[in-house]
Amino acid sequence: MEMTLAQLLSAIKPIEVAGIADKKITSVESDSRKVVKGSLFIAVPGVTTDGHKFIPEVIKSGAVAVVCERMPDNLVEGVTYIKVESSASALGFLASEWYGNPSRRLKVVGVTGTNGKTTTATLLYELVRLMGYRAGLISTVCNYVDNNPVPATQTTPDQITINRLMHEMVEAGCEYAFMEVSSHAADQRRIDGLHFTGAVFTNLTRDHLDYHKTVEAYLKAKKRFFDILPQDAFALVNADDKAGAVMLQNTAASKYTYSLRTDADFHCKIIESRLDGTLLEIGKHQVETMFTGKFNAYNLLAVYGAARLLGLGEEETLVDMSRLVPVAGRFQTFHSPMGYTAVVDYAHTPDALVNVLKSIREVVGNKGRIITVVGAGGNRDRGKRPIMAREACRLSDKLILTSDNPRFEDPNEILKDMVDGLDAGQRAATLRITDRREAIRTAAQFARKGDVVLIAGKGHENYQEVCGVKHHFDDREVVQDIFNEEKRLNKR
Repeated sequence: MEMTLAQLLSAIKPIEVAGIADKKITSVESDSRKVVKGSLFIAVPGVTTDGHKFIPEVIKSGAVAVVCERMPDNLVEGVTYIKVESSASALGFLASEWYGNPSRRLKVVGVTGTNGKTTTATLLYELVRLMGYRAGLISTVCNYVDNNPVPATQTTPDQITINRLMHEMVEAGCEYAFMEVSSHAADQRRIDGLHFTGAVFTNLTRDHLDYHKTVEAYLKAKKRFFDILPQDAFALVNADDKAGAVMLQNTAASKYTYSLRTDADFHCKIIESRLDGTLLEIGKHQVETMFTGKFNAYNLLAVYGAARLLGLGEEETLVDMSRLVPVAGRFQTFHSPMGYTAVVDYAHTPDALVNVLKSIREVVGNKGRIITVVGAGGNRDRGKRPIMAREACRLSDKLILTSDNPRFEDPNEILKDMVDGLDAGQRAATLRITDRREAIRTAAQFARKGDVVLIAGKGHENYQEVCGVKHHFDDREVVQDIFNEEKRLNKR
């Protein structure tokens, strides 16, 4: 692929250009290691390193043009330097131009919020495919170009990867694209240059304060997504979350709301809830779903509202919603031969954990116990650790604290932080088992018929990250191994 630098620069507003724009560009790169002869390199200041320091290196590798926020002291002859206000933002527009502005050839819906992003985006993708349309997905669990999986490494990839994926979606004949929009992505301008047909806001609770530092900064990052929406887009927000109204304050998009509690453009009511599904009333219709809990009712209502705003038919949407299945690692249920149920869920924030535990309690009532296995990630927001332990203890009959992804922290120190949220009596009743596999096995040994074992925090993840190394570990596989052992014991 080739394009002139002048054509690429038409997508941005440079502050200064030193050198000629009449030259061929062979690739657009922000990773210095990928630069080849003829590349345009965008020097982006990052969280851990600054792309500007690699400018001399990329010129030696053959870069013929450099986008930067600060002009180098020494300009190399034959290289064009383009100064911009924000390299990260410019990268988004340049990547979009390089790939033929694929987001303008798709109906792109972004989903943001603390909890529910993956479920909502994935279910929208699954829904339109059930209706016979081709679609793409960019998410935490996996990216899809139509039905072809592309492994995901970030909730929202970098600007070049997003546009490459969307270009592939266009080439594959996709009409829709659904993507999770993380607060990091909005703050780091990874969504700049994209044209959104719609945006969905699920909720906002404490998360990622290791990066954003304050809840206000976290909210501002989410809000930025809505602030940059075009006038022809729709903005759909959860009216039952106080941050929903904030998201709509400055958006140019058409404003819509959904709610389980108040009047809204889209409203639903829970008629019946079970561990294997929920009967919902949406508008004047009842729909049986394979999802459990109030939080999933919100996710499904967001899916319904977005589908309707995309122009999909009411009856067709409801019928196909009843065929949707839970997303991997999101309230995924497994039924033990011994009569208890295991639930694997990604809940890794206090609010998400509370939502899952309350949903389980609403179903089991006093007929069964809730045994919770949970930890907290290392090198992340320490402040949420004692809160998670306290809420888990309050809403469970038995609590086992264990390791999650300790990363570069001592897992025992993480558990100490969690225990700080418990009083003396709660500490005495809580088990601490650092080995996650052993913690899950212990919970299974405690469980009796009618009980529910909640294994929270990792969900779809198939690894544990310890000292920078990812070791294979999947909560779901551990549960299945335990159940297979129970089957063998039952046959004796």
